Amino acid sequence: MSIRAAVDIGGTFTDLVYLDETRGQIGLGKTSTTPARFEEGVITALTEAQLRDVQFLAHGTTVIINTLTERKGAVTALITTRGFRDVLEIQRANRPDIYNLLFTKPKPFVPRRLRLEVRERLTYKGEVLQPLVEEDVRAAVAEARRQGAQALAICFLHAYANPVHEKRALEIVREEWPDVDVTASHELANEWREFQRTSTVVLDAYVKPVARRYLEALSQRLDEVGIGQQRRYAMQSNGGISKFELASRTPIHLVESGPVGGVIGAAAISQLLHEDNIITLDIGGTTAKSSLVERGEIRVTSDYYIERTPTTAGYPIKVPVVDIVEIGAGGGSIAWIDPAGALKVGPRSAGAEPGPACYGRGGSAPTVTDANVLVGRINPEYFLGGTIRLDVEQARRAMMSIAQPLGLDVEEAALGIIRLANANMIHLLKLVSVRQGRDPREFAMVAFGGGGPMHAAALARELRVPRVIIPPAPAHFSAWGMLMSDIRHDLVRTRPVRLDGVAMGELEAIWAEMEQQLQETFAAEGVQPEEVVFARSADMRYLGQEHTVQVPVPTGRLGEEARPLVASRFHDLHEQLYTFRQDSPIELVNLRVAGFGRVRKPELQTIAQHDGSERALKGQRLVHFDDLGRYETRIYERSRLGAGARLEGPAIVEEPAASTVVLPGQLLHVDAFGNLIIETGE
Repeated sequence: MSIRAAVDIGGTFTDLVYLDETRGQIGLGKTSTTPARFEEGVITALTEAQLRDVQFLAHGTTVIINTLTERKGAVTALITTRGFRDVLEIQRANRPDIYNLLFTKPKPFVPRRLRLEVRERLTYKGEVLQPLVEEDVRAAVAEARRQGAQALAICFLHAYANPVHEKRALEIVREEWPDVDVTASHELANEWREFQRTSTVVLDAYVKPVARRYLEALSQRLDEVGIGQQRRYAMQSNGGISKFELASRTPIHLVESGPVGGVIGAAAISQLLHEDNIITLDIGGTTAKSSLVERGEIRVTSDYYIERTPTTAGYPIKVPVVDIVEIGAGGGSIAWIDPAGALKVGPRSAGAEPGPACYGRGGSAPTVTDANVLVGRINPEYFLGGTIRLDVEQARRAMMSIAQPLGLDVEEAALGIIRLANANMIHLLKLVSVRQGRDPREFAMVAFGGGGPMHAAALARELRVPRVIIPPAPAHFSAWGMLMSDIRHDLVRTRPVRLDGVAMGELEAIWAEMEQQLQETFAAEGVQPEEVVFARSADMRYLGQEHTVQVPVPTGRLGEEARPLVASRFHDLHEQLYTFRQDSPIELVNLRVAGFGRVRKPELQTIAQHDGSERALKGQRLVHFDDLGRYETRIYERSRLGAGARLEGPAIVEEPAASTVVLPGQLLHVDAFGNLIIETGE
């Protein structure tokens, strides 16, 4: 038996999906996440499934993002060019909310006393103005050690244009302090913008000791269960996978390691169903996440922020990340009343322990899951296939803390919580669609996670999305998406030049050089050259603009005939994003290459044809659909619905780890691959 497996650590549950390549069968596993020692949840999931001969393991983790948001990383020192120690303090002048009179800048991850300067200076072209003073570096290392630093970040001015000083400083650090975790900016972000580059390298150094210890502990446990080093891959934020040892060198690439698997899976579903444009909706126990797949392409950005909100600036990370927007609204999100008497939901979550009140594990605060139980949308006897028996009375007691102050009964309070959670999710979906110049009516929605199928029909109705697609095993979908991921690495070069003033052959030579560099990286991972494909793009703007648009560029040799094609693509994308185009010179800023090492992927299996739904009917129960009213609602078991089955709403389709809610007036059918397709009537 040959097994390909993927494990995704979420805030509440750890999910396992595996493919038995001998039999062509997909298997699933789910266990509670173990926050104190995440690797224990991974091993528990693998051992409970009794897997043998695992040839490939992809792993998505929340360790990096949790370390950042909980401020549990290493004490970090920054070594930088003299005169630039306060880049982290100055940050950017633009603010997310210009009318916020109480705005304060985010606190730097490195205090000023640990921001250490050295004498060196390059021009923006990479020319040496001031040679590196090596004694300054040695003195900075000694001072960092004296002050108790546990990790070092190196970021010199214009190192993206010429990393010679950073490379020498890195050598000196390793001579003076061999066992320290250290990151230099040229290893991560070879493009301009000093604050973003400095922030990125600091955050990478901050999480590196935690990531290294976690991956070492996990590797040790994987050795014990017979999964060798060459079989272990980490899911990266760019939508690809890489070997564990590469991931541990630059762990900031894992910042959105878990959620991107779902977007990869959704893109695979979109290709299968010929749905070019989709919005993803991933609702887990702690957060809700959304992304856009347009014309079958996943959107990747290098302008990513953590902790960015409408009122706070957040921290930039200048590495390629699948463009995912995330809010604190999941099944475990806690409802509360603010000092002004207004009902709020999230961002605080009950997590895995103690979990929602209905879990009966000591939780006393009402959550979105408790609310869905109380209005009949979750079967308390069938949660996780019956492995967890939900305590309805405990959920009712917890809901009283909301109902009594607001003068509502328990069911009204529960509906209020669901309504508010849905409003938060509507805002999330608009951020990735309407706010980006996209009309939701032109997209289908792929909903997954434990809560996605429960909320998707109502959200689609509100946004007038015509179709909702619920893939098989939606609560394990992010892990399944990891099995659909290729090995991926990215490179970028800053090269500001006017499009009409540069030879296309000169640009092609730069892209070819980057592709050769990536080929060497893939070779180190054992990927054959014929298995590697490249995608080129360029960050472009009108002359005089500040920010750019990422434009796809043809691969291979570029002749003069490519110039008008690239210009036309830029004009079209600029107009789509900003609603206008202009007759101005075009400037290229950054040249990018993404390399993909193809891996074997599981094939989606068709299910048996059976157009009758009566055999799947489990019974009925009273369910409240908010403004649509209460209905005696038919309940179906998903595993008994064959291809071609059709249902009319109201209905609920249950499976062990998720429940799909179909509103009154909506229609559901099952396709040949077992996807539930809800036609919203919009």
